[in-house]
Amino acid sequence: MQDVIIIGAGPCGLSAAIECQRRGLSTRIIEKHCLVHSIFLYPTHMQFFSTAEMLEIGDIPFTTSNDKPFRYEALAYYRKVAEHYGLAISQYEEALTLERKEDQTFLVQTVDRSGTRHQYEARNVVISTGYFDHPNYIGIPGEDLEKVTHYFREAHPYSGMKVAIIGGSNSAVDAAMELIRVGARIDMIYRGETVSENIKPWVRPVFEAMVQKGKITVHVQSHVTEITESSVKIESKDGEISSIENDFVLALTGFRPDRKLLSSCGVELDGDMEKPLYNPETMESNVPGLYVAGVIASGRNANEVFIETGRNHGTLIAEHINASNS
Repeated sequence: MQDVIIIGAGPCGLSAAIECQRRGLSTRIIEKHCLVHSIFLYPTHMQFFSTAEMLEIGDIPFTTSNDKPFRYEALAYYRKVAEHYGLAISQYEEALTLERKEDQTFLVQTVDRSGTRHQYEARNVVISTGYFDHPNYIGIPGEDLEKVTHYFREAHPYSGMKVAIIGGSNSAVDAAMELIRVGARIDMIYRGETVSENIKPWVRPVFEAMVQKGKITVHVQSHVTEITESSVKIESKDGEISSIENDFVLALTGFRPDRKLLSSCGVELDGDMEKPLYNPETMESNVPGLYVAGVIASGRNANEVFIETGRNHGTLIAEHINASNS
């Protein structure tokens, strides 16, 4: 019987484990993939929007020689933090079911990469799963073609290719800027009137210059209606259909959290946004002893919670569990 089981070993899950452990609570983390898997899935050369101190957890300094840290630095930092605190982490072990028992404790059933089943009992459970496993699919013909991906890692495979980027957020702009360097021909298709207003301020002027020079063709107020092996079909807001020659499609349309474990255990989800019902002062859901931390607390709006804010959820959770035990 653990005091706390935490599902998800992202920065917010690690922070929750550290804060619980500091208060003498026996704690184990269950992680479906590797440590901080969401950050691992970021583009290889990605630079964070936030400064290093805003990503720190457990009072461990995040040192970097850059104004903003890069992905590889964050991976090293969170590995160091987990090692420093000796966190008990079961990596490559997926939580399949979560059940609240009659005695008000929880049963978590898991499976590891070899197919072996495990089960854990806990007085409290924290759901801190990310969202990179679940892309927002567009639902158009051809989206399942091999040439289409919802993840951008690095530009090299697209050297000299015709690449369509669906989206206008930071991830789409960052991908376009990397693709230029390898000689890709880029079409960016976005439903909005302009690309996102939240583009990194040090990137926006360079991006706009590349658009003006014709290095990137931007199709605003447009959406992709079909993807074929050799083209993408685009419809403008006026209903005009056009076809663009194409080799690869990066459908950077965002991601959504998986709420399966929450809903199966009785956590109420609020309306269309599917935001879990919880107390923002404690992060406890409507199910006593079941907490949320990180982006899972944000419902469908995955941009509502970031590492900078979600890292503080662990303190609220640990303090509430500790107070409940006293």
